[in-house]
Amino acid sequence: MASEQSVMLVQMLRARPVVAGASVEEMRAGMESMVATQQLPAGLIREALTANGVPAEWVAARGAAADRAVLYLHGGGYVIGSIATHRELSARISAASGARCLVIGYRLGPEHRFPAAIDDAVAAYRWLLDAGYAPERLALAGDSAGGGLTLATLLALRERKLPLPATAVCLSPWADLTQSGASMTTKVAEDPMLSREPLDLMAKHYLGSADAKAPLASPVFADLRGLPPLLVQVGAAEVLLDDSTRLAERARDAGVAVELEVWPDMVHVFQAFAALLPEGQQAIERIGAHLAKHLG
Repeated sequence: MASEQSVMLVQMLRARPVVAGASVEEMRAGMESMVATQQLPAGLIREALTANGVPAEWVAARGAAADRAVLYLHGGGYVIGSIATHRELSARISAASGARCLVIGYRLGPEHRFPAAIDDAVAAYRWLLDAGYAPERLALAGDSAGGGLTLATLLALRERKLPLPATAVCLSPWADLTQSGASMTTKVAEDPMLSREPLDLMAKHYLGSADAKAPLASPVFADLRGLPPLLVQVGAAEVLLDDSTRLAERARDAGVAVELEVWPDMVHVFQAFAALLPEGQQAIERIGAHLAKHLG
C-alpha cells in the first residue's frame, strides 16, 4: 500500500500539470525552480570540473571511496535538466553506495541534437578511465532520459571496444522514443507527470530528423548482448512502465543479468522525491546495495 506521503505527492503533482505549449526556456526554468530549495546533506563534497570538455561535478557523500565512481546522467527528456537539478539525488546515491558520483551536464536538444548527449557521456567515461579508475570500479546510472542515455552509452562504449563498467542502474528509463509501449495508453490515467504529447515533443527536439527506432536513440530496440549487469527501477503508475519491462526482457534474452523492480503505486522517477517519500529513499538504499555489490 502506498504511503500517505505518496498520496500527497500525487495530489501535488496533479495540481502542477505540465503547461501545454511551454517553451524550452520555460520548461528549463521550471525544473530548476523545483529544486531551488533542496537541502543537501551535511559533509557533502562538491567539485566542479570539465571532463574531456564536458561540464561536470563530483558529488561525494562523507566517507565515499575515492576509487569507486558512478557516472550519473540526469533526466529531462534530453531537453531540460542539469547538474543542479540532480545534485540532491546523486548525493543520496553516493551516500547509499559509498561511491563518488560524477554528474555531467551533457548537451541538450534542440540546440544539440542526437547523438550529442551520447558523445558527451562517452567523453566523460573516457575521462574517468584516463584518470585511473578501473572499469570494475565504475558504474553508469541515470533517470528517465538519463536512463535511456545510460543504455545508449553502454552500447556506444561496446561499439568503440572500450572496457565496460561493472554495472549500470536505470531509474524509469525512457528507452523507447517512439512511445510504442502499451503503458503509454493503459497507464495514462494513473500517471500525474507524463503523457504522450510532451514526450513526442521532447523526442522531436532531441532527434531532429534522426530515426526514433535507432538503437542508440531507443535502446529497447537494440542488441544488448555483452552489457554488464543492470538494475532497473520503475513505478507501476507511469506511462513509461513498459519501457522498463521490455528493456529487461530484451536484456535477459540477450544473456544480460538484470534486476527489474516495479514499485507499486509509484510515479516517474519517484527516487527524486526521497526527501518527502519513504519509498524513494528505500529504492535509493536498494540502488546503493546493488552498486556496493558490483563495485567491490
